[in-house]
Amino acid sequence: MNQLSNFKKGFFKENAVFVQLLGMCPTLGVTSTAINGLGMGLATTFVLLMSSLVVSVVKEYIPAKVRIPSYIVIIASFVTVVDLVMAGYLPALHEQLGLFIPLIVVNCLVLGRAESYASRQSIVSSVVDGLGMGLGFTMALVMLGMLRELLGSFSLFGFKLVEGDGILMFVLAPGAFIALGLLTALINHLRKRFNPASK
Repeated sequence: MNQLSNFKKGFFKENAVFVQLLGMCPTLGVTSTAINGLGMGLATTFVLLMSSLVVSVVKEYIPAKVRIPSYIVIIASFVTVVDLVMAGYLPALHEQLGLFIPLIVVNCLVLGRAESYASRQSIVSSVVDGLGMGLGFTMALVMLGMLRELLGSFSLFGFKLVEGDGILMFVLAPGAFIALGLLTALINHLRKRFNPASK
């Protein structure tokens, strides 16, 4: 039961985007469509999951003085794997996400979980935490991408729902801030309504 609550906290209680406001660079930069949000979220989830696993396994062997550089090397290794696999098998998505894939290395969500959680917990807890936080991050990016795509081009996952051009602002950078603000307000309202302890 403890592992289940540990997994679920990444979705609402400690959601990286809507609650902690972490990883804003990819959140605002790539979520012009739901597909982009899904691709970025799953790439980040893989890196978060694998780096949490490895950090938890090797934490006893890393000297305190080189802790952070070591974590960055571990994270960068998995980012390289994601970058190469995506370039080989999903070239269109890889081109859309562009520089934001290598920037996963410095995503404060990934490094923060390695430092604050995986380096202090068991392997199982670290894997569960990494998966929950990663999928919560993916959920947030997909929700933001869906809202922006729906309002910006009247489509969803690339399928046109209504004829017309949509509201251009939601495809551009200002629309990302507005959509993020609306979704953050909605999520926090729901959190407080269904979990009064989070007030």
